[in-house]
Amino acid sequence: MKDTPLEMEARVNELFARRSGSDRVRMACEMFDLARALMVADIRRQNPGVTNAGLRVKIFERTYHDDFSPEDRVRIIGRLRDWTGESSSSRPA
Repeated sequence: MKDTPLEMEARVNELFARRSGSDRVRMACEMFDLARALMVADIRRQNPGVTNAGLRVKIFERTYHDDFSPEDRVRIIGRLRDWTGESSSSRPA
């Protein structure tokens, strides 16, 4: 669904184009973080006792479900359930 008038879409695009590259990257990162936080909050609302491993699986399923074959999904979900998250470079769930 797209209900934004073309002139408004052009205006928004113009405003974004005026920003520096670093501002656009920062904004994209903030939007990603917000979208992820909203997804996590919804998953926790629907599954109050979800474990960290369960949360990782639910995030994967919502984000990438259609991008992998059923066999690959089973393999990836198995890895997500086994992942301890102890690496200092890993992102917490």
